[in-house]
Amino acid sequence: MKKLIIDGIETEPNPEKTVLEVAKELGIYIPTLCYHKSLTPYGACRICIVEIIWKGRSMFHTACTYPAWEGEVRTNSELVRKIRKTILELMLAEAPDSPEIQELAKEYGAEKTRFRERDKANKKCILCGLCVRFCNDVMGVGAIGFKNRGASREIVTPFEEFSEVCTLCGACEFICPTDAFDVSTIAGEKPIPIPSEFDMGLTKRPSVYTPFPQAVPNIPVIDSEKCMFFQNETCRVCENVCEPDAIDFAQKEEKKEIEVGAIIVATGFDPFDASIKKEYAYSEYKNVITGLEFERLISASGPTRGEIVIDGKVPKQIVFIHCVGSRDESVGNEYCSRVCCMFIAKQAHLVNECIPNAEVTVLYTDMRAFGKGYEEFYDRVRMEGVIYRRGNPSEIYRKGEKLIVKAEDTILGEPVEIEADLVVLGTGIVPRNETEDIRKILKLSKSQDGFLLEAHPKLRPVDTALDGVFLAGCCQGPKDIPDTVAQAKGAASSAMSILTRGFVNIEPVVATTDENTCSGCGICEAACEYGALTLDSINRIMIVNEVLCKGCSACASACPSNAIVLKHYTPKQLLSQIEAILR
Repeated sequence: MKKLIIDGIETEPNPEKTVLEVAKELGIYIPTLCYHKSLTPYGACRICIVEIIWKGRSMFHTACTYPAWEGEVRTNSELVRKIRKTILELMLAEAPDSPEIQELAKEYGAEKTRFRERDKANKKCILCGLCVRFCNDVMGVGAIGFKNRGASREIVTPFEEFSEVCTLCGACEFICPTDAFDVSTIAGEKPIPIPSEFDMGLTKRPSVYTPFPQAVPNIPVIDSEKCMFFQNETCRVCENVCEPDAIDFAQKEEKKEIEVGAIIVATGFDPFDASIKKEYAYSEYKNVITGLEFERLISASGPTRGEIVIDGKVPKQIVFIHCVGSRDESVGNEYCSRVCCMFIAKQAHLVNECIPNAEVTVLYTDMRAFGKGYEEFYDRVRMEGVIYRRGNPSEIYRKGEKLIVKAEDTILGEPVEIEADLVVLGTGIVPRNETEDIRKILKLSKSQDGFLLEAHPKLRPVDTALDGVFLAGCCQGPKDIPDTVAQAKGAASSAMSILTRGFVNIEPVVATTDENTCSGCGICEAACEYGALTLDSINRIMIVNEVLCKGCSACASACPSNAIVLKHYTPKQLLSQIEAILR
């Protein structure tokens, strides 16, 4: 029986795979530099060389190109290590400034090279050609190539000018095993990174990514607007490296119509855009950030693993500002966002834990610690040394290496200037832009603040004017997590009640049309938000759908001939009631 033995481990020969691939499946490490699964191997770097024992003869081949035939393979024998040491000495002469080569050479005892170093500009490049092949064979661009041969060989663009065909995908930088490539040297500019939405733009993400750790379903998605395949039908690297073959570029977005018995609207909110408040210089200074950005900084799973670092420095003076975009007539948000006071108190508490002896100042408008245990937590934070000042900030500007927060202390009645290394803006909650589309589809009403309107603020806080449609969370108004959970459970319970009952009770107060008076002008139809009115094209009168009608009386107010009225609220009935009261 034919056998393949790799470092003493027996396996079945498979000529369709290389020794490198079989070794990886067996958990055997073989160093590589120029290998990538998306490219046809060609063993340029030679560092994956192994010893092949076949019929008593010893041969040396690169593991990335040699088929997994029968025989014995030694990946780390004394002869193999000696050859790799020599190869690494040659690489040290070619790329003396590469930390990757230095580290690998140290592993094989080649800390110094016996060969003369090449006199060239890029002392990190080992000329493996991985970037050239990737740009040509995978990306299909061909923006770079080799020039000259032997000791004069180098990687350049055609005519050694800035490339006009480079797509700034950054694949050459990403694929380079020694971090030697710089896209700006061939295109004159750097690739624009894709900011991570979950990390509030503090880090970058690839085109294939998991939106956030707790995503449901917790699987990666492809950003079709950034993916090179969807832009010019190249790359497909993710498809090549995905072992379960889960990548399917043929999938398209689908629109489905689903019949349901109830709808719960839970579209959430958007954080206020702090750049609107120009006086806070949010877009101007890197050390002026929002509360959500600061939340990612202090998170153990955040970009800095919980360390509060701005431009490589740990801030010692931190100022928090309340009500940015809330209770502010200048931006059209006169309401309280209800969450800013307490999340700033929490963040100020965490600063004291992360940065001992930090000077933390909180500029507040009014403290609203309304929840269970909130007032006690607020007192605790003050006892920890956090300074609370009732003030209205008017400007943030730079003075040397410090930021100056200019404000009016409304208790002392005098202006103050506070130095800061970091300013955190407690941005409020605003209605989400996409909610407006849902509102128009479902014919829902909204309150003056722009959030969706409930049927009754006390008696029906999760219901809407449309039967079977319920509200949950911040789409109805600003609220914190406990209130959101409570409302979500109420909405789910109300929806279950309808589904169990199997029918919906409708209000008896609906519009009705006087067929003798109606002229069929259609004015009332345009005024109805619920689509309850349709024109009978034969009789030229308006027909009321009593199931859709909500008795809002908008049609009755718009009718020029008073041909449409509300049942139980006709003019005759109202006059009779007035007459009875006057008696």
